[in-house]
Amino acid sequence: MPGKKIPVILDTDIGTDIDDTWALAFLLRCPELDLKLVTTARGETTHRAQIAAKLLERAGRSDVPVGVGLPQELLKKDRYPQRPWVEDYDLGSYPGKIHQDGVGAMIEAIMSAPEPITLCAIGPLPNVKAALAREPRIAERARFVGMHGSFEWSHTESGSQIPEWNVRAEPSACQATFAAPWDKTITPLDTCGRVRLTGEKYRAVAESGDPLAQDVIENYRIWRESGNVRRWSDGSSVLFDTVAVYLCYTDELLNIKRQPVRVDDEGYTRIEQGAPQVNCALSWKDLPAFEDLLVSRLTDTSSNG
Repeated sequence: MPGKKIPVILDTDIGTDIDDTWALAFLLRCPELDLKLVTTARGETTHRAQIAAKLLERAGRSDVPVGVGLPQELLKKDRYPQRPWVEDYDLGSYPGKIHQDGVGAMIEAIMSAPEPITLCAIGPLPNVKAALAREPRIAERARFVGMHGSFEWSHTESGSQIPEWNVRAEPSACQATFAAPWDKTITPLDTCGRVRLTGEKYRAVAESGDPLAQDVIENYRIWRESGNVRRWSDGSSVLFDTVAVYLCYTDELLNIKRQPVRVDDEGYTRIEQGAPQVNCALSWKDLPAFEDLLVSRLTDTSSNG
């Protein structure tokens, strides 16, 4: 695909909800993007780094460094359902670079880059908050894309606005991230909460012979066996984070509105005059087209640029 690749850092809480695994695989198959670093966020960040490193290694992308984010022993072990996939994986055996100071690695990657980097965050934001506090100039050298918030809709049974998890888990971190003077784009639940693969689209990935797709589905099966079988027996779970990856290089299939967003202490995203301006993907122009893109990228090795 013609055109210069966009350098990207992925900050992820991979290992809790399965959508981060789908998102990392999708990113690896986006020829528009050049993954420079993966950092892991919140909770057992070393365990999360194991998952990221193993997936990168198996995808032939151990050129990508992995940074262990700020550890926070706040989550119970049963909240890490992909643990069986890496129980025999030694993080020290990763052929690429492992940074024990993931926040420092994030700062270094941004500040040393010859061009602005896109920081794609698909989890709570303690690493980003810490990086901004340690080196505020990163906001001059990067743009922020995140999976955060809920405005008029959510994926819950009520369908109404909720304090979305990535915000609610660390409200002060999201407040700091939105207050920083970089360009900010988010996919709230209004759009990303609508993405699921079912029917032929799901089967195309689940039955694919592509090694990366097989690793995603293996992780998904492990995740479902941890207690999610009934809810997602007819296809994928909600693939929230894949939309943030897509927004790293285009918003063609989405309707974007720039609006002032305040994050309150309960984790709600509120529209409030005078708050930081954020580009918000509030609705889809063509959701089926995005689903088709996701399937084609995950099942076609030729898309891996």
